[in-house]
Amino acid sequence: MMRSLLLAFALLLAAGTALAQTATDAAPLTFRDPGEERRFHVLVSELRCVMCQNQSLADSNAQIAVDLRREVLELMRQGKSDAQIKEFLVARYGEFVLYRPQVESKTWLLWFGPALVLLAGGVLVIGAVRRRSRGATPATTERNEEQEW
Repeated sequence: MMRSLLLAFALLLAAGTALAQTATDAAPLTFRDPGEERRFHVLVSELRCVMCQNQSLADSNAQIAVDLRREVLELMRQGKSDAQIKEFLVARYGEFVLYRPQVESKTWLLWFGPALVLLAGGVLVIGAVRRRSRGATPATTERNEEQEW
């Protein structure tokens, strides 16, 4: 009996601690003024959650996104510019954290690859259409000559 009561007490204590921790982690961010809030929202919408793959820090509910939002706000309050905050996060998490990575020698394929694929596809389609049009013209002429009307 005593053992069951102790176990129940331990479970209640653990649940209470977990709820208290969640409540403090989920506390909303407070901003000093509307300008700071606007800047914060623009900045976190340009940064990618490192865990969620394709969600911005503003959209993600992952714990790391919550922590990164708090860190971004803290860096803003330390007087860091948006570029400095982005550099800090890139140094820590890599170019992946940026939705719009810098155009560099290692990212040129990321920036220009879709245009190259589209251009190559256009060249292939034009070549196929020209081959068909060249091949279809003589055959049509021969059929018309063979047919008697």
